[in-house]
Amino acid sequence: MTKVIVCGGCGKMGSKVAQLVNQNKDTELAGIIESPSHPGIGKDWGMSVGLGKTGVIITDNLEEIIQSADQIVEFTNPEVSLQHLEIVSKYKKAMIMGTTGFSPEEIEKINKLAQGIPFLLSPNMSLGVNLLFKLVAETAAALGDDYDIEIVEAHHRFKKDAPSGTAKKLAQEIAKAKGVNLGEVAIYGREGMIGERKRGEIGIHSIRSGDITCEHTVMFTALGERLELTHKAHNRDTFACGTIQAIKFMEGKPAGFYGMKDVLNI
Repeated sequence: MTKVIVCGGCGKMGSKVAQLVNQNKDTELAGIIESPSHPGIGKDWGMSVGLGKTGVIITDNLEEIIQSADQIVEFTNPEVSLQHLEIVSKYKKAMIMGTTGFSPEEIEKINKLAQGIPFLLSPNMSLGVNLLFKLVAETAAALGDDYDIEIVEAHHRFKKDAPSGTAKKLAQEIAKAKGVNLGEVAIYGREGMIGERKRGEIGIHSIRSGDITCEHTVMFTALGERLELTHKAHNRDTFACGTIQAIKFMEGKPAGFYGMKDVLNI
């Protein structure tokens, strides 16, 4: 039985994950972490999310309860995630981080802090999206610069970061497959008299509208044809189910850096 603390466990994503952890026969919900200002602090988590009494009390202090868990799952924000990673590293627990919106400097700090613990970082826990990462890389390598590449992502109006972490990861996988520096070829949206499209550009575009859950399309377009690879999430269940898969995968793993590719064995 894997004991799991979910940080951000009352949020849209975290609560879905916590519910599945609570329901799964192989996992036990050991704690819920929320911000100090959250109205649920000190209350039963199940009561706060409409599931009835669970005996899991919402707290804002990870260090106080971390010894009760085997793994910590993180769905908060970059600043809080880094604070929690410092605590997890101190106590040598396993961590799964699904937070997005990190700056390059924050990613560098993550890489330093996570040394010495089993650590899985993924901008998207969906099994389908992680297969998409592999497919776009293979496609980019096969088609080369004769095909223009554009990434379009769409999310709900409440998402704070743009482009999405998934769109950035798609662009990174494509750039790696093509052997180019993403910073030199990425174009984030277009406006004005920009001239003809430059050969080798990777366009990345963000839509924020209504209650769109999560959609990503990568277009490979030449003069005469267009190939599109698309993933659409109908709800957050797919991400939560992927997280459960990751939790099971991480059980007993030695210290090291892991990703959803490892979970899928691709």
